[in-house]
Amino acid sequence: MKFEVKQKYLSVQPEIFVQRSCGYARIVDHASGQESFARRLSGDFYPRFHLYLEEKNEGGERIIVFSLHLDQKKSSQSATRHSAEYDGELVEFEVTRLKTLVIQNYRQG
Repeated sequence: MKFEVKQKYLSVQPEIFVQRSCGYARIVDHASGQESFARRLSGDFYPRFHLYLEEKNEGGERIIVFSLHLDQKKSSQSATRHSAEYDGELVEFEVTRLKTLVIQNYRQG
């Protein structure tokens, strides 16, 4: 599930915001080098929320695209994809939580 936030609503860089304010940890894919963020739902590695941040520019304004899904388990060695949910109740709840944190961050800043 994707949603967008104007950079001006974040008082810090998006990467710092998701780590400090939202409880996500930075992870790097060893094969591609792509950076993303994860938040565990329990003491185990899975299930976990998996978040990618992208930037785009619209009319001279910096927009941050949050792309979130729920990883149910680690991908098998023979598959490049894993069991993930891109919508559903848990994902929608997490998106609402993130949006609420953006609003709180903006009001405090």
